[in-house]
Amino acid sequence: MIFWIIAPVAIFTIIAVMYVYQHRSGVQDLDSFLTARGTLTSLVAMGTILASEMGSWILFSLPEAGTWGGILAFGGYALAQACGIFIFIWIGPRLRKIFPRGSTLPEFVYHRFGSQMHLLTLFTTVFYLSVFIAAELTGIALAINLVSDLPLGLVALLIGGGTLIYTSYGGIHGTIFTDAIQAAIFIPLMLIALFTTSHNLGGFPVIIEQAQRVNPHILSFTHWEGWEFFLTLLIAVIASNFFNQAYWTRSYACRDNSTVRRSFFGAGVIMIPLMLMSGFFGIMALTIDKEIIPSSALFELVLYATPPWVIVVVIVMLMLLVMSTVDTLINAIVSVITLEIARRKKDLTSQGLVGKARLITGLICALAVIVSSRGYSVLYLFFVADLVCAAAFVPTLAGLFVSRLTGRAAALSTVLGILAGALLFPDPLFTRGNLLYSFALAMTVPLMLTIIFNRLGQPFDYGELSKKFHSV
Repeated sequence: MIFWIIAPVAIFTIIAVMYVYQHRSGVQDLDSFLTARGTLTSLVAMGTILASEMGSWILFSLPEAGTWGGILAFGGYALAQACGIFIFIWIGPRLRKIFPRGSTLPEFVYHRFGSQMHLLTLFTTVFYLSVFIAAELTGIALAINLVSDLPLGLVALLIGGGTLIYTSYGGIHGTIFTDAIQAAIFIPLMLIALFTTSHNLGGFPVIIEQAQRVNPHILSFTHWEGWEFFLTLLIAVIASNFFNQAYWTRSYACRDNSTVRRSFFGAGVIMIPLMLMSGFFGIMALTIDKEIIPSSALFELVLYATPPWVIVVVIVMLMLLVMSTVDTLINAIVSVITLEIARRKKDLTSQGLVGKARLITGLICALAVIVSSRGYSVLYLFFVADLVCAAAFVPTLAGLFVSRLTGRAAALSTVLGILAGALLFPDPLFTRGNLLYSFALAMTVPLMLTIIFNRLGQPFDYGELSKKFHSV
């Protein structure tokens, strides 16, 4: 089993380094290293978007949702996640049009709104990406610990270190190359795991009949908890995806706006059935005569009800998912930090910029590995990040389209949105508060204020954005 844990990391690290070395002539400057601007075809872009979105949470959160909320819970999860991708069909081309020589969302916000809103956006982006890395490494460490004796810290260090090597060496080119391969391998492995497990449990009709005996609401579309879960995720996922720098980088990496639309649409469409299949493992887990832990339902199901080789398939899937997400998140942080350093230290050379960005990113990854080795739950931090994203979403989105919204008004709307959402935000033990009401309030207050403030400001000249950038 240890071989199947180490092998994917080693293989993809070697392949990525070799690929980047063979194509190093294509990385002619730092901009190419960070964004691969204008190089991706629709198929390649679709693959890297899909792989970037599919983290280990697919094999944890969706089956868990299936165990208590059934098809409405994990189906709503799938739809919310797809919507979080679909919005870039609209906003990706918009940013390319008004800020064609930009690279990151915080960079755009700085030139559109000024320093106050920029600091909020920068903090939101880096905090969200850092928590995401810690969550992915924690999830894989805990999962591997179920089937092997490897310490949590060693697993996190293995994956974090491997992806950091080829991401730091090849930039976004190494990430895109491995993403395309990982997506192509993951899809057939998911089908194999699903149909093998369902066959061993007697087939889909038997599974559904037995699951309904355990939980009568498993196929119900009138279960309020499922709808509440869906609406909460719809707000959280759309808002947090908006601040995921990986999607903005891939918007710039596409050849043209038509490529952006096709690739994000295709990735969102493919994402839905993959998530539905993963969620169905939660329903299957209800049929086995064994008390399971919902958060590890898929792994306990496979260990209990399938031949040993299926767990190998699941472990390989998990490793592919984590690597494809972590390398993307690392690259996103490198892009954001490098542009921030470049804006403040205009006398630095390209080598100096990359060196500082790699150092800071390495420190962030080291912190994520330390958190992962402790096995802490990062779910609450995720919710905190989602709250900030929900509050900042509308003012930042308005900056792409609304000319009269000022930076001070956008920052004030965001802060008041955070404070409003905090009033109903749950405590760490979830003994009080409500996530749906908290997120809804955090998004609604800035929306109302944005409408009001937009009537008071002076028009912004979007034509000036194409001139306001610092070339790296």
